[in-house]
Amino acid sequence: MGFLTGTIGFERFRVDGPKLKQFGPKQIEILDRFAIGKIVGESPEQSLVGFLAGDHLFDQDFALEKNVIDDSLHCGFRIDTNKVPSALRKAWLAIELAPLLAASEHGRVSKEQRQDAQQAVQARCEEAAKSGKFKRISQFPALWSRPDGIMYLGSSSQAALELGGDLFQRAFNLKLDRLSAGKLAHQWATDAKKLSALEEIEPTVFHADEPGAHAAWLNSEGAGFDFLGNEFLLWLWWFAEAESDTIALADKSEVVVMLNRTLTLECPRGDSGKETIISEAPVRLPEAYQALKYGKLPRKSGLLLIRNGIQYEFVLQAESFAVSSAKIKFSDQDGDEDPDSFQATRVAGVRTLVESIDLLYGKFLERRLGKSWSADVKQIRRWLTKSAVKERSSAA
Repeated sequence: MGFLTGTIGFERFRVDGPKLKQFGPKQIEILDRFAIGKIVGESPEQSLVGFLAGDHLFDQDFALEKNVIDDSLHCGFRIDTNKVPSALRKAWLAIELAPLLAASEHGRVSKEQRQDAQQAVQARCEEAAKSGKFKRISQFPALWSRPDGIMYLGSSSQAALELGGDLFQRAFNLKLDRLSAGKLAHQWATDAKKLSALEEIEPTVFHADEPGAHAAWLNSEGAGFDFLGNEFLLWLWWFAEAESDTIALADKSEVVVMLNRTLTLECPRGDSGKETIISEAPVRLPEAYQALKYGKLPRKSGLLLIRNGIQYEFVLQAESFAVSSAKIKFSDQDGDEDPDSFQATRVAGVRTLVESIDLLYGKFLERRLGKSWSADVKQIRRWLTKSAVKERSSAA
């Protein structure tokens, strides 16, 4: 399931809690104690969440040799929802109110009558929920990497991430901090002693004729420096096309970068909407150049990275740094590899994928918070102008 088979998708969370030397029987016992079905909700309609052992939707066979892989704890969590649809609630309420309205001289019901009707509907909903008629079951993978203190939750659903994250926090007495583009930038700047430079930056104006930079999708509280994720994807696009597709990283390794498969762009002002381009090389299509011309910024892009002989192909969401549809191909992959070794290789692949993304992001942040950024912006503006010309030429 999840991290051990098929494509990989996740959001990252920093784990803040008791330091563990290794995963052992205690963690397995906690998984079992908080397994799905062992905690009863306050009402039949309350969402229930609990751990799974990882093999399938009903697997609760937790074991050290099964759930601890390469110094990581691998498991799943399941969310059971049992909510009566709102349209059905409204219909039942209308049925309850109908005779009351018919008997009313003024064609209205009193506050007390409406409350009684609503209580009757609530009781009916609870009975329907108990029957399991509206029950929905969803499962998601999770990987807790002890060496780097990172929790990987395999979902793109905000509700699932919140419920799964809350489960881990309650069960293991820890705190999870979501690692978005802004949080990762803050972490990098702290380590690089450039926190003051980070705190002074504003969103970049990439089009000289724009009065200012503003991202409509980052109005929510806590967005912080998440706009750097959008700038990172645009910088990667420019660098790979106008400079070089090979980038030297801080650990002395090199990474080959290609934007591929999919590209989503959106107008930061909210004027001209959002568009998604699906193609082997979407950044080379006229539609992409036209989007740049109108000031749109990347919000999501397919990426292909090759580093240290390993190929990573995935989709990166700019603000959250969520990874989806990830495939990891090792140059010495052997189809006859034994299961235990294969699982350890998959887990190690997740770590090196994240390491590659972070090193590449760190290269961008080094320039973004350094003296060379103004020169980069000038070159990006010239490149954007050329892109507009290229779009007109392609259209012709």
